[in-house]
Amino acid sequence: MLSYTDLKKGVMFVWNNKPYEVVEANFSRMQQRKAVVQAKIRDVTTGKLLETNFQASDQFEEAEIEKRPLNFLYTHRGDYVFADPASRKDRFVLKESVIGQNKLWLKPDNQVIALFYKGQILTLTLPVKIDLKVIEAPPGVVGDRAQGGYKSISVETGAIVQSPLFINQGDIVRVNTETGEYVERVQKG
Repeated sequence: MLSYTDLKKGVMFVWNNKPYEVVEANFSRMQQRKAVVQAKIRDVTTGKLLETNFQASDQFEEAEIEKRPLNFLYTHRGDYVFADPASRKDRFVLKESVIGQNKLWLKPDNQVIALFYKGQILTLTLPVKIDLKVIEAPPGVVGDRAQGGYKSISVETGAIVQSPLFINQGDIVRVNTETGEYVERVQKG
């Protein structure tokens, strides 16, 4: 059992029969009042943030959340199919609503980290940077290059990324999956 003083950043606990992760926690003691922990917590199943206070009398069960690597195989009609890297027969199907914005960065044979709670997949964590092939890129405009310019390119997963003018179709670029921003050109096409 966890007490309210054990709630630190990154701790996973069960509250109201749901798993939560502590995003921020501050211990506060006002004059002649009981000490409280002011916490910003994230519902792991929905991703919603919540701000709340916990008292000394509050007790929490530690959430048994398991992290496992999975390989993305393919998508078919809104279903995303993943497999265990050790055994490709062990497959998991997730709906597009569970995947969320991560669908923009999934390509076959990408490895992701899945969070499991009581045998169910809660969320997926992608690598921070991934390499993607540029499928469509308008030509860079020759002219005044005193200031850097940007153009919209389309990558193999269907995402649209803002990149420098020198990126062309066929190049392989590195993209930050958290922000969706261009990082660097890995290989010239």
